[in-house]
Amino acid sequence: MSEFLFNEDVVIEKAREATGLSDFGGDDFREGLRVLLKTYDTSAGLSEKGRKINWRRVVQLLETRLRVQAALTRHPEILQEEIRRPMVLVGLPRTGTSALFNLLGRDPATRPLLLWEGIFPDPLEDLEEGQPDPRYLAIKASYDRMREKDPDFTKIHFAGADVPEECVIPLAYTFCHVHIGLEVLLEPYQTWFQQQDLHAPYAYYRDLLKMLQWQRPGERWLLKSPGHLWAMDVLVDLFPDVCIIVTHRNPLESIPSYCSMMEALFQSRGFSDPKDLGPTVLEYLARSLERGLEARDHSDPGCFVDVRFEEFVSNPLASARGIYNQFNIELSAEAEAALVDQVENNPKGKHGSHRYTLEQYGLSADKVKDRLASYIDRFELGTS
Repeated sequence: MSEFLFNEDVVIEKAREATGLSDFGGDDFREGLRVLLKTYDTSAGLSEKGRKINWRRVVQLLETRLRVQAALTRHPEILQEEIRRPMVLVGLPRTGTSALFNLLGRDPATRPLLLWEGIFPDPLEDLEEGQPDPRYLAIKASYDRMREKDPDFTKIHFAGADVPEECVIPLAYTFCHVHIGLEVLLEPYQTWFQQQDLHAPYAYYRDLLKMLQWQRPGERWLLKSPGHLWAMDVLVDLFPDVCIIVTHRNPLESIPSYCSMMEALFQSRGFSDPKDLGPTVLEYLARSLERGLEARDHSDPGCFVDVRFEEFVSNPLASARGIYNQFNIELSAEAEAALVDQVENNPKGKHGSHRYTLEQYGLSADKVKDRLASYIDRFELGTS
């Protein structure tokens, strides 16, 4: 029997022992935790190394949740922070969200979520003013080593401690989100997650943004995650002045790219090659689109702007200007100069490229076009 038991009481107690804390700020996360643990425990092909990796991750998420609640107890003023006009990037994975995110993040008026602070959202109480957070230094060193060890994954998704990163990191502490993308492709978590009302998890996520803003203020949040497709209506409810940017790309290109990324993640997390990865990914992404577009159709259209991948790649500055114009946000001369510098110094493929096909993941062009026909037609995405 493995020493890494996916048992609710075991992981809860381990997190409490590690932190010396006991208050998680309520129990609404426990149902998702139980389903997640069952998913890991019953997944075929999870190696002992994989059990260790995923078990430790769950415990670390719980430890962070304990530290977050302790910080909120010490500093109740955190919750008085106001999140104004956040800019949120949403779209299917591999549709240019990261490149657009990094471009818009160069505007000094934006406040992007950085990878390291998503991992450590709670304040370090004894940190001297002006001193770097040692947790940041540790994360930076870790990702530097990771890129050296696995340069191929960098070609798929470049990550670093102070690089703008997806909201999946802070949302993972709710145990009711897409996590790193694997969990929503596995049962029973896949079915459970798709049935959830996401208002409570996103309210917790909003509190984490307030906590980070309280520590390191900024004028306007810049946020990003394909997972937000499941909660577009929730974003509008919780952030009434939200500015949502929806990216689009030919799914014949984006879907095999995402399959390649998921395949690499499954391997890195200790899972054997998943069966039917392509069809599973296609159905999950199709459902996320259906949920997101339905929510959009019932929301204020002024909250949204569309960006097509081909147009962004051919003229990223024009795409950025279009976004600012749509939301009536000033693009200062300083910001435009920073965006120009980003474009000139970060050409497409800077970190390398990887090759993939639909067929290697059990898909065909006809299958993708049939399943996503309404999406392709609505946004006039060429698939010839």
